[in-house]
Amino acid sequence: MNLNIDSIKATTYDAIVVGSGISGGWAAKELTEKGLKVLMLERGEDIKHIEGYKTAMTDPWQFPHRGRVTSEIAEEQAVQARTGYTVSEATSYLFVNDKENPYLEDKRFDWMRGYHTGGRSLMWGRQSYRLGDLDFEANIKEGVGADWPIRYKDISPWYDYVEKFIGVSGSRDGLPQLPDGQFQPPMEMYCLEKHVKGEVEKKFKERTITIGRVAHITKATPQQSALGRAQCQYRNLCSRGCPFGAYFSTQSATLPAAMKTKNLTLRPHSIVTSVIYDEAKKKATGVRVLDQLTKEELTFNAKIIFLCASSMASTYILMNSTSNRFPNGLGNESGVLGHYVMDHHFRVGASGTYEGFGDKYYYGRRANGIYVPRFRNLPGQEKRDYLRGFGYQGGASRMNWGRGTATEGFGASFKDEMTKPGPWVMNLGGFGECLPYFENKVVIDKSKTDKYGLPVLRFDAEFKENEMKMRKDMGNDAAEMLETAGLKNVTKNDNGSWPGLGIHEMGTARMGNDPKQSVLNKFNQVHSVKNVFCTDGAFMVSASCVNPSLTYMAMTARAASYAVQELKRQNL
Repeated sequence: MNLNIDSIKATTYDAIVVGSGISGGWAAKELTEKGLKVLMLERGEDIKHIEGYKTAMTDPWQFPHRGRVTSEIAEEQAVQARTGYTVSEATSYLFVNDKENPYLEDKRFDWMRGYHTGGRSLMWGRQSYRLGDLDFEANIKEGVGADWPIRYKDISPWYDYVEKFIGVSGSRDGLPQLPDGQFQPPMEMYCLEKHVKGEVEKKFKERTITIGRVAHITKATPQQSALGRAQCQYRNLCSRGCPFGAYFSTQSATLPAAMKTKNLTLRPHSIVTSVIYDEAKKKATGVRVLDQLTKEELTFNAKIIFLCASSMASTYILMNSTSNRFPNGLGNESGVLGHYVMDHHFRVGASGTYEGFGDKYYYGRRANGIYVPRFRNLPGQEKRDYLRGFGYQGGASRMNWGRGTATEGFGASFKDEMTKPGPWVMNLGGFGECLPYFENKVVIDKSKTDKYGLPVLRFDAEFKENEMKMRKDMGNDAAEMLETAGLKNVTKNDNGSWPGLGIHEMGTARMGNDPKQSVLNKFNQVHSVKNVFCTDGAFMVSASCVNPSLTYMAMTARAASYAVQELKRQNL
């Protein structure tokens, strides 16, 4: 008996955090700094800051295949590679092996994953924008989906809190549809971007072009310097990991902060399969884990549990946590768990060339672009034939020697010409909001298993008529702005978009005031299991049209603060 008690004590913590990505890192930091003993469970390997970034300092000519997608990568990582993203010789080790970690698609769904410490915080695009009341109130005003249980005033101080810690460079623009934040000095726009900004804003009073708000340090604070972080070096090799700690990641920021407290235990190679629910206590007591290396099944116990494994992975865990009380998944009395899959649709916009600024260039490789905040369907405007809106990301550059592949010429004079910068080009790519649809869903399918014998997820989601109508404006408006600024050869493009491709999958365990229509309450608690929290993208009620990671961070910090207060009050 004593041995069993000792064993339980050795595997018992104040809190368990499942996942070590953007949300998991924040949960660990906040809970440990508030005095809790925390176990962080990561299903993949432990990638160490700096030393773990295998290719961060590798020159192009040092790659055997010059960084390309090899046939082996294309075979082993077919889903990751088919997207055209940076899954290459330089970065493939950060993405999952699709053969070992399969999933099923009724309709195309591009599930981009990184199973390692830091998760996708090592690969994310770092664009950091706030949702505003335009987003929080859209559902209730339009009769779509369910109402958000919070408003901007509830989350605004938490946005302040996380922005100061992570370091967001950006410009304050005073736009109600894109609330300003706590910014470090903005990166500079290029000459053509400034020109386009001036011409567009002169003609279209409702349109603004600004520099992207990005989680890159441009002027380190003492708190950031103390964690070993420095300002951005303008290398633009972010997808390989940042040894300077300039961009925000779990490894560079939240994990060192949590480790400083000596309250954190990180356990990699730990696949959480389900949450353990105690019928008598009417709460969760821990999680079941499959050790990735030994295949041993383990149990870890805690007073509170934070699910931060990523939207779909956390939803999987909840759906797989069945009991007499919850036969359809933990907290799934509403039946909405797994439904309302959302993502942003994109890969539509315009590009063009500019005949000017031939005497100007730019210094370094800015790891950022420009941003055009939403300007359609704003309050007081004439309504379009679709709901919600979109923003643009993009930028200007000068064409390099690569243009020679499609240019006539040969010999010494041709080679000499290719050593000079080509003309300026600029592109605008739209990011549009997807509405929450009940029929867009994900389920566990036991007909197929992964490398570890676990059943996989099956996706059935698509963009619908509202998104298709929006895409027409996304292409037309982009071309209109470039033409207004005098660009030539302006070409609209629409290369198609599928859920998952935006890597902003969300919404499958949404929050709400009504337990009959939602899984979580306004503090990210499972309605009927108060000591379980979910703070990754699964909680989202609507998608907005901005990148969501900053919201995940703010909501995680808020939920962690609430959880500790409730724990002290013995309500958990």
